[in-house]
Amino acid sequence: MQRIRLRYTKRGRLRFTSHRDFQRAFERALRRAEVPMAYSAGFTPHPKVSYANAAPTGTGSEAEYLEIALTAHRDPEKLRELLDESLPVGLDITDAVEARTSGLADRLTASIWELRLEGVDVAEAEQATARFLAADTVEVQRRTKNGMRTFDTRGAVVGIEVLPSEGDRTPDSACAILRLVVRHVTPAVRPDDVLSGLRAVADLAPPVPAAVTRLAQGLFDEESGTVTDPLAPDREAVTAAPPTAAVTAAAKAPEGPAA
Repeated sequence: MQRIRLRYTKRGRLRFTSHRDFQRAFERALRRAEVPMAYSAGFTPHPKVSYANAAPTGTGSEAEYLEIALTAHRDPEKLRELLDESLPVGLDITDAVEARTSGLADRLTASIWELRLEGVDVAEAEQATARFLAADTVEVQRRTKNGMRTFDTRGAVVGIEVLPSEGDRTPDSACAILRLVVRHVTPAVRPDDVLSGLRAVADLAPPVPAAVTRLAQGLFDEESGTVTDPLAPDREAVTAAPPTAAVTAAAKAPEGPAA
């Protein structure tokens, strides 16, 4: 059995697909690409696909991850190309690596989010984020399947950077961009929760819904304050691994007579 870890995106209109929608599309892509999938046991076998920390419906993402189990060996890059061709544009497979380490989900401890706030001036956004970061706690409420729940959003936010929108804009078309580094805690703090917190502490209320995109997710590095690539340990393990027995045997095999 071989395990392959994939990074995929949700772009454009496809950001409105739910996690269940993506699961159905991905399983169809596996069949189209004729991937030799391993299946679970029981009366209703399912392909062995492990999804990790999917983004909320309605948000874009450049960094979603999953792992598949195969019954035969495949080249990760060729497999990536076949799956990418079998998925609709917007759901794109951007990276693939053979799993050589354990605990992919354990390496997804933080995310970098970009929030595009149309109609919000940069100075106004800077003032609001300063108040948010200066607070010890910022409690918000969110409805869950168990009813309304109150939780702190401030503790999960490592930092917020305010950026101007690219291009020339008139005062009537102001746009501020927020870059958030958010830890994955329980209960999960989502970008819309941070917006609720900004509204609570500074009355920041964008006139239109924010366009939200996850730019990265991975292990949070306390020393540098950045989010690292969760597939890097697997790439390093592949590079450091000795040749397989099959490759070694092929290298030692005598060459046939010249044609």
